[in-house]
Amino acid sequence: MDTIASLFSFITTPVSWVIVQFHSVYGKLFGPDTGWAWGLSIVSLVILIRICLIPLFVKQIKATRAMQTLQPEMKKIQERYKSDKQRQSEEMMKLYKESGTNPLSSCLPILAQSPFFFALYHVLNGIATGKTIGVIDQGLLESARKAHIFGAPLAAKFTDSADKVASLSASMTDVRVVTAIMIIMMSASQFFTQRQLMTKNVDTTVKTPFMQQQKMLMYVFPIMFAVFGINFPVGVLVYWLTTNVWTMGQQMFVIRRNPTPGSKAQAAFLERLQKQITHTKKVRGRGNMNVIKAIVAKGRDRNEFERKFINGLTKAGLAAQADGTVVESETAVATLTEDGAPAAGGPKRQQPKRQSKAKRQTAIAQGATRTDAEEAPKTSLEKAQVQPEDAAPEAKPTGGDTTGTKPGSGTRSKAKSGQQRKGQPRPKHPSSKK
Repeated sequence: MDTIASLFSFITTPVSWVIVQFHSVYGKLFGPDTGWAWGLSIVSLVILIRICLIPLFVKQIKATRAMQTLQPEMKKIQERYKSDKQRQSEEMMKLYKESGTNPLSSCLPILAQSPFFFALYHVLNGIATGKTIGVIDQGLLESARKAHIFGAPLAAKFTDSADKVASLSASMTDVRVVTAIMIIMMSASQFFTQRQLMTKNVDTTVKTPFMQQQKMLMYVFPIMFAVFGINFPVGVLVYWLTTNVWTMGQQMFVIRRNPTPGSKAQAAFLERLQKQITHTKKVRGRGNMNVIKAIVAKGRDRNEFERKFINGLTKAGLAAQADGTVVESETAVATLTEDGAPAAGGPKRQQPKRQSKAKRQTAIAQGATRTDAEEAPKTSLEKAQVQPEDAAPEAKPTGGDTTGTKPGSGTRSKAKSGQQRKGQPRPKHPSSKK
């Protein structure tokens, strides 16, 4: 660790100068040799660094979400070129270039913070060994060696020997207890930060290897902090615990105000926003307007939570506009959603009631009776139409005169007329002989 810290010695002087400036302020309030003055100086250093890293944190959020979006495409490339690693790498780089993402962007805050971390470690290690470093002269060195946080010196470690701890005017019990509590708090804050990211701010509609990697890091990072933490001085533990708490709070703010689309955090955010808009009939805040503008622009590509949000506004008689505002609309309730279904609160189509089997059979029998009754007049009409042809008396030949008649013509005429008639046969006349 000393070798790594020495590599970042170029930033040791600026870091020590910032600590000294904060110490001069807190020393007037709590005393120059107290642990509060030196401890708050380290905390203030962390806050200053993290404020400067906010732009990188924003880039990290955007890069992380872009990587989540690209995970399905990355998986296809890996399966397609599993036997050709070079082609796989080329296609991956092409995908990153086309989408404008960079895998290293998600690590920017950690990478940018590492020089300050190792520089602070170098400064505290110099205090522990009694060496002046940076702008910390002999007087400040003696003051820092006297500073204790709950009985543990700033430069003491969990693994220090009893002689070294005694040289810093402290006891092994105080050092071990304070460092153990700080290591546990540091690991717990790291675990909670990663856990809320996985459980609340991850798109649950897409299952990708990226989610499995994040779940693994949720357990790996706390273990790493616990293992390396026993070799950190108390001052470094204060630094790292402060930056973990800052990260946790910063992430909670982002999850609440700008959640990942498709996540549980987005569902809760849109529910709160819908209640607020329904109550006030208007959108408050530029950020909320940008959210509504993005949802309206998606159209049919909206996820389940966004469709529920739009339908909730429609039910309340409000319509979301393309500029992020909402207007009252009397016809909003009767409109259809983008899925083609009636909007919530709109008129619903009445479904016919299902009849019992006995009623259906009765209806069929009644329908058949009506059909027979309707066909009866029609049959009589057809009979009237064919009556002249059948009722004409046959001309019997007289005197052997067969002119105008042909054998079998009457039979063919009757057969023909019988073929043309449809329905039931004509009943015989009562006067006809049986």
